[in-house]
Amino acid sequence: MITRTELLTLNEYPGRQIKEVLGYVKGSTVQTKNVGKDILAGFKSLIGGEITSYTDMMNEARQIATERLLREADEMGADAIVGFRLQTSAVMGGAAEIIAYGTAVKLD
Repeated sequence: MITRTELLTLNEYPGRQIKEVLGYVKGSTVQTKNVGKDILAGFKSLIGGEITSYTDMMNEARQIATERLLREADEMGADAIVGFRLQTSAVMGGAAEIIAYGTAVKLD
């Protein structure tokens, strides 16, 4: 994905002035693994250690949510997104929602 919008966790843009607040932007996705991976993850929980299939799933979900956020900001003509945050919640067993959000702004 090609984007011109910059992403900042800060609430301001260092060295630049916010000219206009365009508004709240978000991107989200709900991801799940298949039943076979859930069974393997259950076995892994018995012996301990990282469940890499879930790590991969969450990394992919964060990427998708962030790309959707950037696309929405680009469509608004934003120069940057300030106050960028990621949040996750369990939707059901083995499924998680990731939401990426922030404030789209135009810069001087």
